[in-house]
Amino acid sequence: MNRRKFLQSTVGSLAGWPLLARAQERKTSGLVEARYYIKLPNRKIQCKLCPRECIIDDLERGYCGVRENSGGTYYSLVYGKLSTAHVDPIEKKPLFHFLPGTTAFSIATVGCNVMCKFCQNWELSQSTPEQVESFNLPPHDVAQFAKSRGCASIAYTYNEPVIFTEYMYDSAVQGNDVGIRSVMISNGYINPEPMRDLCSVLSGVKIDLKAYTERFYRELVAGELRPVLDTLVLLKKENMWTEIVYLVIPGQNDDRKELEELCAWIYKELGPDTPLHFSRFHPQYRLKNLPSTPLKTLTMARQIGLDSGLHFVYTGNVPGDPGENTYCPVCGQIVIRRVGFSVVGRSLNKGTCEKCGAAIAGVWF
Repeated sequence: MNRRKFLQSTVGSLAGWPLLARAQERKTSGLVEARYYIKLPNRKIQCKLCPRECIIDDLERGYCGVRENSGGTYYSLVYGKLSTAHVDPIEKKPLFHFLPGTTAFSIATVGCNVMCKFCQNWELSQSTPEQVESFNLPPHDVAQFAKSRGCASIAYTYNEPVIFTEYMYDSAVQGNDVGIRSVMISNGYINPEPMRDLCSVLSGVKIDLKAYTERFYRELVAGELRPVLDTLVLLKKENMWTEIVYLVIPGQNDDRKELEELCAWIYKELGPDTPLHFSRFHPQYRLKNLPSTPLKTLTMARQIGLDSGLHFVYTGNVPGDPGENTYCPVCGQIVIRRVGFSVVGRSLNKGTCEKCGAAIAGVWF
């Protein structure tokens, strides 16, 4: 019998003892109950937050490592517990059509519901609450801090915000109350019900679409492609402003045919005004054996997107590249000129091209 099974059997036999009951109360004191789960017999629960739908025994955690079953009640272990917080340009998310030139109060906890071998924030995403120092910042204080720093938005980012959905939702509500919008920077691996609930309080979403094959998701992400595509379609139906980032990894998801199929799907299911960012890969975490993405591959990917009819296709992680700019899809005028995360020029007037008057899709004010 392993240690956890021993603890479970002990708790089962002593559950009526007052001392143990008080110990369990202390353990869960200050924690917030999860909102998306169902109770099962024998103090088990099933999480309904993401497509994994983990079935979790008493005293166990879900795959994400930050949601725990205690006596048949499911708790978030990271509600209000931040591992990091920064004031970032909104372009860093990247969101290019959402209040450009403004800043976002960017916050993260720890944990993730997938395991990307190329994760750039693996120190946070692949850690448990016990492994990383954190500080308390309740939703009301999140909103007030963002306002005091002149931020136009709160960004839930760095690790996967799906796993701290309750905290994100409540912080977005508080932000909306003081005129601060919220954006979710996510892998899109979430069930429809919680995503719809979040759509009622968010103003924008950026989805990392890792690839357009199930093989890639299975081998390099430990997840599935289909639920992410379903999330993107749901966001479209909910009229949520959405941008997509596709990290182009040499030899893994850079096949021309795959990119053509990806862009055709976006055009058909989400529409030509959906911004698509092809971002440059750099070796990190568990994919240090691969080279950085050649610039010619990013140029090819961007051209495929434009040829498919998409209006706004970008190259990322290449400061100074022409693919960082936003061009009017009607006359070709640069309406937003960027260098890295900085906006250095505009020809945009209340969401329209100053040269020809065409409407440019986005959230501009």
